[in-house]
Amino acid sequence: MNDVAGSRRAVVTGAARGIGAAIADRLAVDGFEVIRLDVLDGEGVLQCDITDADAVRHIADSVGDVDVLVNNAAVWRFAALEDVDPDDFSAVLDINLRGPLLTTQAFGRSMLRRGHGSIVNIVSIGALHANPAVGAYSASKAGLVALTRQTALEWGPRGIRCNAVGPGLIATEGAGLYHDADIRRARAAAVPLRRLGAPSDISEVVAFFASDASAYVSGQVLYVDGGLSSSLMTTLPRPPGIPGPQLAPAAAAQGEHNDA
Repeated sequence: MNDVAGSRRAVVTGAARGIGAAIADRLAVDGFEVIRLDVLDGEGVLQCDITDADAVRHIADSVGDVDVLVNNAAVWRFAALEDVDPDDFSAVLDINLRGPLLTTQAFGRSMLRRGHGSIVNIVSIGALHANPAVGAYSASKAGLVALTRQTALEWGPRGIRCNAVGPGLIATEGAGLYHDADIRRARAAAVPLRRLGAPSDISEVVAFFASDASAYVSGQVLYVDGGLSSSLMTTLPRPPGIPGPQLAPAAAAQGEHNDA
C-alpha cells in the first residue's frame, strides 16, 4: 500500500457518531481521504443504506478507488430468545452481516483491480461469548467473523487483507445503559483493566489494520476489551485465602462435606 499522505482513500460505514466517527477521524489523521457513510445525517456524511445494493454500488462507482474499507455500521434489537421477532432478527442480520457483504463487494472491486487493500470489520465480544437477551446481535457478529476469514482466504492471493476488531464494553452516546453511573462503575469493575473502553481504543487498532504496520496480518480477530473476554475464571468462587469471589459459608461447608 502506498503510504504517501493524502494519496489514500478510506470508506467507513456508520460514521456519523460513536465508534464509526472516531475511526473516521483517526484515519483522517493518518492522511486518508475519508468517505463517511451512514443512514444518519451528519457533517461530511454521505447518507447510504448499506442494505440497498443499488445505493451502495452507486456510491462505490462515484467514489472511485479506495484503499481501506471499515465495516462498522450495525444495529441491535434486544429480546429474549423466546420473544425474538423474526422480522427483527432478519433486520439485524440484514444490516450487520448482509450490509458488510454488499460494501465489501462494491468497494472491494477497486482493491481487487489494483491488487491491494485492507478491509476491517467491526465485530464484538458477543461473537465470542453468548450473551442473554441480545436477539440476533451475537449471531450477526459471529457471522461477520466468518465473513472476515472467508474474505481473507479468497482475496488474500489477490493482495487484499481482511481483519476484524471486536470491541468490548465501549461507552458511546448510543449505549444508553452507560448513562447510569452505577452500571458504569459495576461494569468497569468487571473488566481486568478496571475501566470501560472508549471509541479511541477501537480507532487506534483499526488504524493499525489500515496501515502497512499490519502488512502481513490477515484473517485475524483482535478483541479490544480490556481483557474481559479472558476473564471467565474470575467469576468462579474460590476457597478462602485464594483471591477472587469467595464461596458463601454454606456452600463452603457443603463442599467440605462432599469431599469427606
